[in-house]
Amino acid sequence: MKVDNAIILAAGTASRFAPLSLERPKALIEVRGEVLIERQIRQLREAGISEIVIVVGYRKEDFSYLTEKYGVILVENPDYLTRNNNSSIFAARKYLKNSYICSSDNYFLTNPFENDVEGSYYSAVYAPGKTGEWCIMEKDGWIQSVTVGGADAWVMLGHVFWSEDFSRTFLSILEEVYHRPETAGKLWETIYIEHIDRLPLRIRKYPPDTIFEFDTLDELRQFDPTYLSDTRSTILKTIAARLACEEAEIVDVKSYKTENNAAAGVRFRVGGKRYVYPYQTGKLEEIL
Repeated sequence: MKVDNAIILAAGTASRFAPLSLERPKALIEVRGEVLIERQIRQLREAGISEIVIVVGYRKEDFSYLTEKYGVILVENPDYLTRNNNSSIFAARKYLKNSYICSSDNYFLTNPFENDVEGSYYSAVYAPGKTGEWCIMEKDGWIQSVTVGGADAWVMLGHVFWSEDFSRTFLSILEEVYHRPETAGKLWETIYIEHIDRLPLRIRKYPPDTIFEFDTLDELRQFDPTYLSDTRSTILKTIAARLACEEAEIVDVKSYKTENNAAAGVRFRVGGKRYVYPYQTGKLEEIL
């Protein structure tokens, strides 16, 4: 079947990627010389997919240049702070046909997209050893069930393709459950798993080191070493100056939140010492 379009989900705050994601949307960071979402747009266009819809929310104005530069369609998700990514699917529902569903922060080493697709699938990579990712159980290439965590398993990572029939069925389920309080916090993948008997998806297996996702600065540095000496973060540069250290010495960077789930600050390590940096006060404190 011919691919009608691609829906790129870019509304979330990517709080685990702070402080970089506090200063710019994660989709707009540069990796190996290319802006993440621009690389994905280019790969989609190279595959002959002209209609690209980007669902925005957090710092939505930062994405506006993409309409002029690439002719993409921006769709706003007004509920990105109070709901999980099921709300981005809901916001883009009128565009769903034979559609790719993409995460804006994925980096594809080689172009995985094509203009003709056999049927609905979820991409997967093999994770040797123990993993906390979403592990797929399959039979004859069809996904039978998914569990969070496992070992030596194929895990969900990367893009998805929905046929028009799949899109229609998923949207009918989503509209049925959308306004239930318990739905707000669910990933669209959770809703899929809960109704997997009505939503057949194949697994599409990719070789190792072809699909990448960076949840933390430390993970990004492994893939793009330029972030060792230059984090592109004003906050981390300020911290380095105050501690009289190099940016490369700031490691194990993790964000933390307030009780209201808002970004509160970062914790990190320099040498053998641990520190906390609250955004509100900017007061650098050593953790004993």
